[in-house]
Amino acid sequence: MLFNVEKCKVMHIGYNNCCAEYDMDGNKLETATEEKDLGVMVSDNLKCDKQCNEAVIKANKILSMIKRDFAVNSKEIITPLYKSLVRPHLEYCCQVWSPHYNKDIKLLEDV
Repeated sequence: MLFNVEKCKVMHIGYNNCCAEYDMDGNKLETATEEKDLGVMVSDNLKCDKQCNEAVIKANKILSMIKRDFAVNSKEIITPLYKSLVRPHLEYCCQVWSPHYNKDIKLLEDV
C-alpha cells in the first residue's frame, strides 16, 4: 500500500528538535503542531489540554440534551443516562491522554 503524500504530516516533538524539513516522493511534507488520531488530539508539546476541552464540550452537549429531552429528574433515570451517554466521552482513551494537571482534572470533574 502506498502512502498518500497529501495526508502525511510531520510533527516536531521536543524543545531541542531541529525542525528539519522532510519530503516524500519529491513533495514537501506539511508541518503540524497538533493532529487528531483515533479521536485523540495530540499536540507537539504532548499536553492534553485540547483533548480535555474537546471531551468536556462533547460531554456538556450530551448532558444538555439529556436535560432538555427528559422531563423527569429522578436519580434512577438520570444516573444510567449519564453513565451510558456522558461518561464514555470523558473516559475515551484516557490511558493515552491521562490528565495530570489540576486544571484539566477539575475541568473534567466539573461535568
